[in-house]
Amino acid sequence: MPERTSYDVVVAGGGHNGLVAAAYLARAGRSVLVLERLDHTGGAAVSTRAFPGVDARLSRYSYLVSLLPPKIVRDLGLRFAVRKRSVSSYTPAVRGGCPTGLFVGSDEGATRASFARLTGSDREFAAWQRFYGMTRRVAERVFPTLTEPLPTRAALRARIDDAAAWEALFERPLGESVEAAFADDLVRGVVLTDGLIGTFAHAHDPSLAQNRCFLYHVVGGGTGDWDVPVGGMGALTDALAAAARAAGAEIVTGCPVTGIATDGSAAEVTCAEGTVGARQVLVNAAPHTLAGLLGERPPEPAEGAQLKVNMLLKRLPRLRDPDIDPRLAFSGTFHVAEGYGQLETAYRQAAAGEVPAVPPSEIYCHSLTDPSILGTDLVRQGYQTLTLFGLHTPARLFTGDHDATRERLLAATLAQLDAVLAEPLTDCLATDADGRPCIEARSPLDLERDLGLPGGHIFHRDLAFPYGTEEADEDDAAARWGVGTGHANVLLCGAGAVRGGGVSGIPGHNAAMAVLERG
Repeated sequence: MPERTSYDVVVAGGGHNGLVAAAYLARAGRSVLVLERLDHTGGAAVSTRAFPGVDARLSRYSYLVSLLPPKIVRDLGLRFAVRKRSVSSYTPAVRGGCPTGLFVGSDEGATRASFARLTGSDREFAAWQRFYGMTRRVAERVFPTLTEPLPTRAALRARIDDAAAWEALFERPLGESVEAAFADDLVRGVVLTDGLIGTFAHAHDPSLAQNRCFLYHVVGGGTGDWDVPVGGMGALTDALAAAARAAGAEIVTGCPVTGIATDGSAAEVTCAEGTVGARQVLVNAAPHTLAGLLGERPPEPAEGAQLKVNMLLKRLPRLRDPDIDPRLAFSGTFHVAEGYGQLETAYRQAAAGEVPAVPPSEIYCHSLTDPSILGTDLVRQGYQTLTLFGLHTPARLFTGDHDATRERLLAATLAQLDAVLAEPLTDCLATDADGRPCIEARSPLDLERDLGLPGGHIFHRDLAFPYGTEEADEDDAAARWGVGTGHANVLLCGAGAVRGGGVSGIPGHNAAMAVLERG
């Protein structure tokens, strides 16, 4: 039950972005109430003991950190850390009838040699160096702008100051840039995957949804590195909740917001416990959800497109490729069935309403980099986690017999993994206290049910390029920070804001800055 009847700011939704906003505003002296539908904070950024009787805290939904600015960690005094992965990726392949693979890591010599073994020359490695040199330069220029007032398109282009890079990433479909840079189908596929995480698009989609997704995946931290959250993703949101409370914010869980009424200067927020007043309302929910809360006609919900699978293994499986240690292969992103042509075929099948015959996915092992998520006995016995993220599995595929479709897709996805292993994955799976295999799968519709994400879209809606329009009102703080909604005192502070998406805290920070700028 809220302690007061009126607050300076009410935050609807206690996910990580809502907690970031609450912490900043409470530290600035505002009275802040956070209302959360679930019985805990964190939203999609949580850790869970997913398997009965097993001492393993898995990052159930979101699982890696790229976009969280160190600035937010410093500003809020968070007790939270990430660890770098020395391996970027490993992609199994068959060349000349023999199992092999593409290894990409911090060891440039090993990476160069791997490209040469796969392709027979240094050409693709040199192309890789040029392409990711270009994206890193873009990242160095774009990432700092994400916690600044929203630049215009022209201002961001001038800041990047690289016409070829702007053309490749912002102007033409990503597939054109990938095909111009690389010749090998497998290498092309590895590059393209960053444009398809949670985004249902193909390489040449004219909407450039794949470009926007790719950009957010390569600008994080100014480097594009994807880091492992120490203690699991729940460690971040636990730290954020603690920071918000320490600053004076009030957090009420198990209290869903059911309505918002506003005249532009004052608002009333209705929740399970009654109605509270607010000068400002920050909404950490999808724009589709916000429209419903305001009593407006909601836009069509965006469509999520992912299969998230959590596993606990007694040991890592052996690989068919004899030249790679599984501990290296699984410590980075392990690509399965993600050749360029395979990705296109899977997209076409899913767009036609069919479960892809060869589902693409990528996997990584959190516990190799951070074993703290496992109990002492599990670490001693050599247990490991695996996190699998499946691509091109849009929500539309699950609207019939949901459970049967999810199990069919899971089986097909694991079959592709088994094809590159030297032993069946099932031989390596741990079992829970009831003797069941430690594996769980979540479809877009599961995310819609569990987390309230319309269509199961992990970004709340399709991502936007990180710039505003030339016509934006420079005197409107919400527009300047990319968090406006059409109602002066109702702001987006979640992934649906401009520069939202991913585990970043950026929209929460930016919504808080807009409120503070208004005074």
